[in-house]
Amino acid sequence: MWTIDFFSVKSMTARGLRDLYVMVFLNLQTREAIVTESTYRPNSAWVCRQTKMFTEQTMDREKPPAILIHDRDTKYTKKFRETMESAGMKTNPLPKASPNLNGRCERFIETIKLECLNKFIVFGKKHLDYLTDEFTSYYNTKRSHMERDHLSPIREEPDEVETISINQIEVRKYVGGLIKSFERKVA
Repeated sequence: MWTIDFFSVKSMTARGLRDLYVMVFLNLQTREAIVTESTYRPNSAWVCRQTKMFTEQTMDREKPPAILIHDRDTKYTKKFRETMESAGMKTNPLPKASPNLNGRCERFIETIKLECLNKFIVFGKKHLDYLTDEFTSYYNTKRSHMERDHLSPIREEPDEVETISINQIEVRKYVGGLIKSFERKVA
């Protein structure tokens, strides 16, 4: 089961400060996030394109998405529902005025903003797309999640490890050094 939502980010452009919009797909079981490319004008056609890219990206999985939960935004049109149905997925619209029912997706949006986007002045679409891609890659493969026993969404449970010394630990940097991760050095 996946959930979907939008968020916006202020961007500095040659035309001044503008809003860029991004769409997030979040797997409720694994917490894997898929963040789409941004746009200045989110409309139904853009939503359908991003949804089609999402279905292409996830259909070859062992457990492809079956249900997509979304709010009642006007951008989720009949064409959007048809796109989902043609991919074999059902849509589950939430009741009106109920953002708490999409809490996990809202929490991911808060996380990407607090841990990454609020620390940058975003200069246009390419810059935002780069930042969201980098953070999503880190989030899905390195960042630990309490709900998953401190494992990342796309990772198997590691073997037991004996105590290691400090010189066996390597510091890795992500999103231009904004986020640091400590990992065991490869032998």
